[in-house]
Amino acid sequence: MQFGIFTVGDVTTDPTTGREPTEHERIKAMVTIAQKAEEVGLDVFATGEHHNRPFVPSSPTTMLGWIAARTERLILSTSTTLITTNDPVKIAEDYAMLQHLADGRVDLMMGRGNTGPVYPWFGQDIRQGIPLAIENYALLRRLWREDVVDWEGKFRTPLQGFTSTPRPLDDVPPFVWHGSIRSPEIAEQAAYYGDGFFANNIFWPKHHFRKLVNLYRERYAHYGHGTPEQAIVGLGGQVFMRRNSQDAVREFRPYFDNAPVYGHGPSLEEFTAETPLTVGSPQEVIEKTLTFRDTFGDYQRQLFLVDHAGLPLKTVLEQLDLLGEVVEELRKEFAKNRPAEVPDGPTHASLVAQRDAKALEEVAHQ
Repeated sequence: MQFGIFTVGDVTTDPTTGREPTEHERIKAMVTIAQKAEEVGLDVFATGEHHNRPFVPSSPTTMLGWIAARTERLILSTSTTLITTNDPVKIAEDYAMLQHLADGRVDLMMGRGNTGPVYPWFGQDIRQGIPLAIENYALLRRLWREDVVDWEGKFRTPLQGFTSTPRPLDDVPPFVWHGSIRSPEIAEQAAYYGDGFFANNIFWPKHHFRKLVNLYRERYAHYGHGTPEQAIVGLGGQVFMRRNSQDAVREFRPYFDNAPVYGHGPSLEEFTAETPLTVGSPQEVIEKTLTFRDTFGDYQRQLFLVDHAGLPLKTVLEQLDLLGEVVEELRKEFAKNRPAEVPDGPTHASLVAQRDAKALEEVAHQ
């Protein structure tokens, strides 16, 4: 199991002080949070990609490259790379460059995004979101796996004899997750290629995301990549902790009540009962997170959202200290009774080993 955090990079007013951080402060805070994540023993830091206020991470590779230079073990990921509005050629080159700079500690999560105006800003039509995601990713895969690409599609100019540079590190592309909140087509796409599927698992009840994960597992097996249990699944989560659960609820309530996404809607109690959000003690977070396996089966990656809704940096860093303790216990518990055939979370080293083992197997059969 890989454990980490993901951020949307929102700039939100702290409802308890009325202070809103500057963009500069928020960007610098995200870097500090990533470094703290490694310090407390987490495996992954993932950033979203947004091109509209109140969000700041418009250039994930710039931020992750900066973090790569300041960390040693942390896997650097995106929690959304906009496969619909980014040029696949630019994605191929940017993330291959980042992969080299980070010595392989890179993967990325493809997504369509949830902000409609972004499409025309980048010359695309939101009504073509699913076809764009499918065609652009098909091209991206070829750019990473073929030295010379000829391409003609619907949504971009043709390519003739094109070579994406630099080539992926060790000739092994970064691992790709496909993230989705609601789209079965994206679960199908992940299954078709044998990639990972990441269920956001934050805003809606678990039975909604269970349908998507089960579909992905079934189709993963259908396409011959392995058993349903061997499919590569990631889940989101959302936590706020204090040693005493009443203190956690009391402190987090004003942030929840005024959050841009779910504020002024269901109560905190209703939301925690119906969704994976956990507000309470570290033990309550451990217990609720362990139930995810009952719902989704054994999985590979668990990411938590901890730095949103105007929470000050000091509070987020305190959350990470607690999360480090929680994850230490979760590792032990998730390892219990985990079937041997369930794969570990993907890393560059494991992908290289898979490639080499497959090559040896092909030689043996010649």
